[in-house]
Amino acid sequence: MRKLYLLLVILFLVFAGCKNDISHKGVHAEKSVNIIKYAKGLEIYKYDGFTVVKVTRPWPDATKGFTYIMQQKGAVIPDSLKESIIIPIPLKSVVVTSTTHIPSLEMLGVENTLAGFPGTDYISSVKTRKRIEAGNVKEAGANESLNTEVLLDLAPDAIVAFSINNTNKTLNSLEQSGLKVIYNGDWTEQSPLGKAEWIKFFGALYGKGKEADRLFSKVERDYNEALNLVKDLKSKPTVMAGALYQDQWYMPQGGSWGALFLKDAGADYLWAKSDGTGSISLSFETVLEKAQNSDIWIGPSQYTSLSEMKEANPHYAQFKSYKNKQVYSYSTKKGETGGLLYFEVAPNRPDLVLKDLISIMHPELLPGYQLNFFEKLK
Repeated sequence: MRKLYLLLVILFLVFAGCKNDISHKGVHAEKSVNIIKYAKGLEIYKYDGFTVVKVTRPWPDATKGFTYIMQQKGAVIPDSLKESIIIPIPLKSVVVTSTTHIPSLEMLGVENTLAGFPGTDYISSVKTRKRIEAGNVKEAGANESLNTEVLLDLAPDAIVAFSINNTNKTLNSLEQSGLKVIYNGDWTEQSPLGKAEWIKFFGALYGKGKEADRLFSKVERDYNEALNLVKDLKSKPTVMAGALYQDQWYMPQGGSWGALFLKDAGADYLWAKSDGTGSISLSFETVLEKAQNSDIWIGPSQYTSLSEMKEANPHYAQFKSYKNKQVYSYSTKKGETGGLLYFEVAPNRPDLVLKDLISIMHPELLPGYQLNFFEKLK
């Protein structure tokens, strides 16, 4: 598990069986429009007494999606929707499977409904860690092999899961046992605001749609205000990213979440024109040739000090950004059991990530600013 987590750190870099899919049209006398603005894999339609949630991209290259009906107590569901997965709301107990889900629960004030989680050591939140230590959140195994016995014993109202494809045997087995599995595709989003907008997914699960809208609107407003700080900049620092893992250097591709943050922060990311939304792997020699004189180095894998980097590979010291101590990492800020704060909170708070990066790239624009996720390595 630790090896898998390390690989996810590197791939994530700077910042790494379908149900009936029916139309929302004609399901109710009142018309509704999709309230989602940025997320590409989520649609939400609100009606009187229920909400239709469509997860259209549960994993990359998905050909079909999932439709969930969030039913308030006493609400009548139209016949055209009764073949869909119906979830009575608000949830009283839930198992989530990604640390990115934890901030959404806490922001909505429903963290006390969390009953289980796979890999509790990776949760950084102080508030949720207290609940874990008190025995209120059970260890549920690992995402690759969820503990079905624990989950059946917990019998949560829903399991909010993610999968890399449609062949997750454990999740299929849990569904066959009568548990309700709801797929969450927030991790497939690439735009910063697209990821953050998935708080509306959790808002629908708890009947807190208005609160989720309000929370997201503030994040959106703060993000756009930060964007305005750099819109007229003439000079941009050159930036490299990532580090070596098993003789390959991994860094975000030009259309990825991490690369888009750098663009929005007024950085000249040296691989901004590379195609793709994932990570690119290159040889050390290729990176050195292009980035040896880069101004700033962002997200050097799991390293937490310059000396640790040099000990792992003396050739890191050849880079100008290393020599000038302009290396910034998110790996120094961890929860008490080792979980990285960045992986947990950053997808929900892109406004804070953007401000961090603007402060690093253009410190004169945010004088006195204290970094939330990143830290200059010493």
